[in-house]
Amino acid sequence: MRIAVIGAGALGLYYGAMLQRAGQQVSFLLRRDFQAITQGGLSVTSPAGDFHLDQVAGFRDSAAIGPVDLVLVGLKTFANDRLVDLVRPLMTGDTAVLTLQNGLGNEELLADAFGAQRVLGGIAFLCSNRGEPGEVHHLGQGPIRLGEFAGGLSARAEAIADTFNAAGVRCEAVADLVKARWEKLVWNIPFNGLCALTGQPTDALLAHPPARAEVRALMTEVVAGGNAQGLSAPIDGPAFIDRMIELTEGMDAYRPSMMIDRLEGRPLELEAIYGIPLRHAAARGVEMPRVRMLHALLGVNG
Repeated sequence: MRIAVIGAGALGLYYGAMLQRAGQQVSFLLRRDFQAITQGGLSVTSPAGDFHLDQVAGFRDSAAIGPVDLVLVGLKTFANDRLVDLVRPLMTGDTAVLTLQNGLGNEELLADAFGAQRVLGGIAFLCSNRGEPGEVHHLGQGPIRLGEFAGGLSARAEAIADTFNAAGVRCEAVADLVKARWEKLVWNIPFNGLCALTGQPTDALLAHPPARAEVRALMTEVVAGGNAQGLSAPIDGPAFIDRMIELTEGMDAYRPSMMIDRLEGRPLELEAIYGIPLRHAAARGVEMPRVRMLHALLGVNG
């Protein structure tokens, strides 16, 4: 399969490398890593085993990649004003676009440009960070849940999931992408925001009882907002929250992407992770006051 990775940060580099190692034909749209990767290859460190790709197809311009079978989008959502232009040269009659971006609104943007039938969304629960140019550090986790933007369980979604599974990335095709998106927000909203504001990793938050209680309160609001969206089945709030906290405890001192972006002075993904979910919840009569406060505080310097 010909695959183009748009947004070759920690997520795009890791999944693209795994797919290439498994024999897929992967091309990466690169910025800061272009020289390092095209000259020296791509190195992945991982608890599952380190590896190095000697030859990597890296490009500065997506037009130079040309049409592909699958576009894998890992671009930060604050750069979505460029997304359609980056994807357009990669499209042919049967090209599918899978966005693994955070938050809400990404599939809609792509569907408006290329048609809903071309677009899939995915939720990646991945702990990974960039290293030096040409390096990505996989710290743990990595499963993907993906589904059709138009809804329903399709043969195409299952085939893409099979491709990831064959590459060593646990992947499941789902029929209700909206539910999967809100389930990821249950984790993203509290941990990205609180870690970014405090400058503390996830384990420090959970070790501090008042902060741990705030994490649970934020998660409870997000569950209520999600369950108002007409999901195929409601999110089981208490059980799901317990599972998210237990999973996070296994991440040790993990620094979420928004915390790193804030520390390094980059823009924050506020609209996709906070703004759009707040509006969707309010449109269904659900207010999320703690989430709204977190959004406001992040926006002071975000």
